[in-house]
Amino acid sequence: MSQIFPRSWNALPVIAAIAVVLGPTLATAGVWYYFSPWYTDVGYRPTQPVPYSHRLHVGELGLDCRYCHASVETSNVANIPPTQTCMNCHLTVKKDSEALAPIRDSAQSGRPMHWIRVHKLPDFAYFTHRAHVAAGIGCVSCHGRIDEMEVVTQMMPLSMSWCLDCHRNPTPNRRPVSEVTNMRWTPPRDARLLAAQLGGRPVNPPTACSGCHR
Repeated sequence: MSQIFPRSWNALPVIAAIAVVLGPTLATAGVWYYFSPWYTDVGYRPTQPVPYSHRLHVGELGLDCRYCHASVETSNVANIPPTQTCMNCHLTVKKDSEALAPIRDSAQSGRPMHWIRVHKLPDFAYFTHRAHVAAGIGCVSCHGRIDEMEVVTQMMPLSMSWCLDCHRNPTPNRRPVSEVTNMRWTPPRDARLLAAQLGGRPVNPPTACSGCHR
């Protein structure tokens, strides 16, 4: 009598056992990665209403971050610059550029530009730029090398675990307050010199975050 099932089916119980063991592990790993901010948020780069190049304005022309984001040292948020800030230069520079037509229309009509926000935090997360700038956390630590970006792209996940990693050991991201917006700053190799540049504050401060994380 011929066999009803092929001989290869003898391996089916082994394959089923492996699937039962590895299936949940692989599923958990897949969800952990593909639903994490490293996958869903990093790399986000929306198309803005005007093609503004940070590589040109910051990298080549040397504009300081605070020229446009003027409230970053005194406010919780880094403001989006008003149209007048753009027009301070573009009244004379490329004043007839077709790409800048929305900027000119905004200035003439008084209606603000609707820039698309790139870096977002959940509403339940309290974050203040003022405190981080005062602590000497460089812009590049959260936003990446903005001075090299033609289009602003989210480079960090901005997740709770990512923030806590920095709060547990902020030393790699700390610098003198005067160098916060300097994208090319590199720390000295001598830890004592770095501590001196940080105003005598300890290089390894307490790991607890302020407020609710204490």
